[in-house]
Amino acid sequence: MTVQVRQENFPLAQVFTISRGSRTETRVLTVEISADGCKGRGECVPYPRYGESIESVTRQIEWMANELTHPEPAMNRAVLAERMPAGAARNALDCALWDLEAKRSGRRVWEIAGIAPPKPVVTAYTLSLDEPQKMRNEAAKHAHRPLLKIKLGGWNDVERLEAVRSGAPDSSIIVDANEGWTAAVYRELCPTLQRLGVKLVEQPLPAGRDQGLADLPRPVPICADESCHTRAELQQLINRYDYINIKLDKTGGLTEALALRDEARQRGFQIMVGCMVGSSLGMAPAVVAAQNAAFVDLDGPLWLAQDRPHGLRYDKAGVHPPMSELWG
Repeated sequence: MTVQVRQENFPLAQVFTISRGSRTETRVLTVEISADGCKGRGECVPYPRYGESIESVTRQIEWMANELTHPEPAMNRAVLAERMPAGAARNALDCALWDLEAKRSGRRVWEIAGIAPPKPVVTAYTLSLDEPQKMRNEAAKHAHRPLLKIKLGGWNDVERLEAVRSGAPDSSIIVDANEGWTAAVYRELCPTLQRLGVKLVEQPLPAGRDQGLADLPRPVPICADESCHTRAELQQLINRYDYINIKLDKTGGLTEALALRDEARQRGFQIMVGCMVGSSLGMAPAVVAAQNAAFVDLDGPLWLAQDRPHGLRYDKAGVHPPMSELWG
């Protein structure tokens, strides 16, 4: 078994802005694990918010590859979960191992996992943070989409919300503050969120300072993003959040994502499945995890100037499961 990791850069079709900054390209790490003449691939997006960089995640992957490509212990998903923390590095390796097993066995990933074959899922399309009029124009351009996700986190968020609703009067809307609000701002915005029919609010308060959500009104459901990575956080989210946003770069791969999804539902949370801005290779396993989720936000490839070969198909039905040539 051999493991290779390389950086790949994907220019974006337009600038992508959230409350923490802007970008014109996304940098991903692609992992390839080869064995028995087959090759499995996985992708991750290191995220500075979680103390990750291209360099640090590359070192993690290379270290783990050196540790686990010797006869003992063999590299497998269970060993990864024991030896690596959740995060981007484990995600790329975990998903590459799923893909490798599918290639070696001639089965699809969902067959291996013992779950139903995935179907297309409707995905949100994200409008990045901008001036209200520009966001209105973008909303109008994408008003045909059933679900829009708005990046917020600035002093004129009410104007942004009004502008987007004006531009896309029939679309469902979810908003993402990316930890950019205070409790006072949240209270002030609640009436506007209700009036404009917002369906969900992601991470209004900073992770680690969200205890106050238990005492705040929740007229619109609140979803944990930065506050939820794996099953370990679920207990402390009870009475603060209604949904959790599962992202494979947070969970450390599809293995934990599926386990987190199942346990979260058992504990009464509803499910959103999201993504970092990456290619179809990074979204493909997330489509498997997103089955029957209440909200799906897997629009990363739609932001790229050019996707990978055999990229995911997007149409009126939503984002379709991956072809085996791409992953799984």
